[in-house]
Amino acid sequence: MATRQGAPGGFAVRRVYEEPGDGDGRRVLVDRLWPRGISKERARLDEWPKELAPSDGLRRWMHEDKDGRYGEFARRYRAELRAEEPAAALDRLREDAARSTVTLVTGVKDVEHSHVPVLLEALRRT
Repeated sequence: MATRQGAPGGFAVRRVYEEPGDGDGRRVLVDRLWPRGISKERARLDEWPKELAPSDGLRRWMHEDKDGRYGEFARRYRAELRAEEPAAALDRLREDAARSTVTLVTGVKDVEHSHVPVLLEALRRT
C-alpha cells in the first residue's frame, strides 16, 4: 500500500515489505522495532528516528485492545510527539519534505489503524 501525497515533495507512506519505488525520495523507518525478515539492504532506509515511534509501553498497551483503545492511543501518542526529541525530528522531516519526497516506511500490517496516520497528521501540522 503505497500512498502518494501530491507532486514531488511532501510525505508518502510505504510498507517495508513492498519494493522501494523510484519516487520514494528519502526513506524513513517510523517503527520502534526492526521489521521481521527484512535486511537493511532490502529496506534501503536513509534514517530510523526511533523517537518518532510510539514508546514501547504505549505500543504494548494499544496492542492489548487495538479497536477499543485507538482513540486514546492517538491522544497519548500525540502527547509523546510534543516532547523535545520527537518534536525536533518532526521539524527535520518537515524541512526534508519541503525539498523532496519523504516516504514513511513501516512494517505494520494495518497502516490505516496504526501510529502512521497520527504521525502524518503531526507532520502536516505547521
